[in-house]
Amino acid sequence: MGRDILVVTHTQARHHVEGLVGGWYDSELTSLGHRQAQRLASRIGQLAGDGRPVELYASDLLRTAQTAAPIAARLGVPATYLVDLREQSAGVAGGRPNAWLQAREIPPLRAADRMDHRNGVEGAETRRELFTRIYRAMDQILEGPCATQVVVTHGIALTAVVAAWIRMPLESASWVNFRAGPGGLTHLSQDDHHFDRAVLCLNDRSHLDGVDDSAAQAR
Repeated sequence: MGRDILVVTHTQARHHVEGLVGGWYDSELTSLGHRQAQRLASRIGQLAGDGRPVELYASDLLRTAQTAAPIAARLGVPATYLVDLREQSAGVAGGRPNAWLQAREIPPLRAADRMDHRNGVEGAETRRELFTRIYRAMDQILEGPCATQVVVTHGIALTAVVAAWIRMPLESASWVNFRAGPGGLTHLSQDDHHFDRAVLCLNDRSHLDGVDDSAAQAR
């Protein structure tokens, strides 16, 4: 059976405009973010098709829950909130100024073990920890009965969602980065003949034309 997964990154949140680290910091949407979420819901409704069975999954953080709310209303379905869809934890840096993190963060060496690298910030997740739980979330989502699913997540987490979809091995995933902005839409699709998995579009933000004035990455 074919499948379509519409993955969206949350819209503009307060930490974007305040220059703060996101991660698990529970930032809420800005007024612009709420307007973006409405536009996103309209686009998702067009793509999902009226009356077609659809499931909605979202990270349980406030900014993703607020992005998912108008989508749930547009589709007429409840959202299932998964902790595993959260953004990569920034540990004690969450909610602090970006400059605070930049002054303390230890970047990985090119040839080092990137999946298990600790960035020097207490409580921050490794790439392996992030990808392991996102892969687990995607396994759970793909067990759902609906051929159309919507997933609301975060900018860094999106990379792991796409990697899980194309079944990228964890060790290879240590080098990948699919960048996404607030309210970006990524369309994943599997055909019902060869069962090939495709990425039909990545970080499409055309539905935000006229309402979007943010270039911040959705984390």
